[in-house]
Amino acid sequence: MLARFGRALADPIRCRLLLALREAPAHPSDLADRLGISRTRLSNHLACLRDCGLVVAVPIGRRTRYELADPRLGHALDDLRTAVVAVEADRGCVDADEKGCC
Repeated sequence: MLARFGRALADPIRCRLLLALREAPAHPSDLADRLGISRTRLSNHLACLRDCGLVVAVPIGRRTRYELADPRLGHALDDLRTAVVAVEADRGCVDADEKGCC
């Protein structure tokens, strides 16, 4: 499961998508608008997240709503964001482009 989580987080759009779903379940059209990407591109990312077992599709009438597969994933995202902020604050690294790191 950890490898799947890492794969999902390796892409910035999937990260943003997981964070959006952390806030609330949503329909694909709303997610595409919120993230500023095409519905086709969003569909590909949602398929990846479904395959990884991180999100689920919930049929509601003729529409489908997406949500995190487990509420604990939201807590894990929060913990990971906190850890990343703490690491970045302690690093004092110069701009990544400048140094060629990260």
